[in-house]
Amino acid sequence: MTLLDFARGPALQWSLIILVAGTLWRLLGALLIRRETDLSQPRSDATVSGGVRTVFSRFVPRKEFHDNAMLAVVLGFVMHIGLAIVVFLFTPHILFFDSVFGVSWPGLPSNLVMAAGVLTVASLVALLVRRWNTPLLKMISSADDYISLLVTLIPVVTGMMAYAHVGGPYQTVLAIHILSVEAMLIWFPFGKLFHAVAWIPSRAQLGATLQRRGVKA
Repeated sequence: MTLLDFARGPALQWSLIILVAGTLWRLLGALLIRRETDLSQPRSDATVSGGVRTVFSRFVPRKEFHDNAMLAVVLGFVMHIGLAIVVFLFTPHILFFDSVFGVSWPGLPSNLVMAAGVLTVASLVALLVRRWNTPLLKMISSADDYISLLVTLIPVVTGMMAYAHVGGPYQTVLAIHILSVEAMLIWFPFGKLFHAVAWIPSRAQLGATLQRRGVKA
């Protein structure tokens, strides 16, 4: 069995199993966590609208924090949008989704996807450097923060290398790319990448709680 056969076979199967099992485990843990009953008098009953509003209002920091936080917000938008383009609009990826799930959609020209990949890599590196060089961020950062950034960065870099046929034999570079994606899938349920699943319910819960207390989120 070659490295590429291993990446496309057992490694892919096990990474998907761990991804699904880990995600279900995290979701089940969140649902079953013990919650204390709030006995205080609610100041507002519009908790649903408060939750929905907070989901969208937290995309941009409050104006008081613009000077310190706006760079990170812009880099975050560039990284997330670029990553979405690379993952979901690159034709080879669409063909993979079609082979696994039986669904497909139109892709973007490869040159545009590569441009998005370059922006994604640049934003990830900038976020990594910012976290390392900002004393407060460095102090509160854990290994999870750096691992989550790296397991997101490496698949994009190796994917671009495979597309450009640089860094070694194509099959070897492609195998490394696939294995790096699988490493990200394995890490996903157990690190901060899980925010891709949890960000909507967590924001909504925060907004509903603040609305109940009479605080505008």
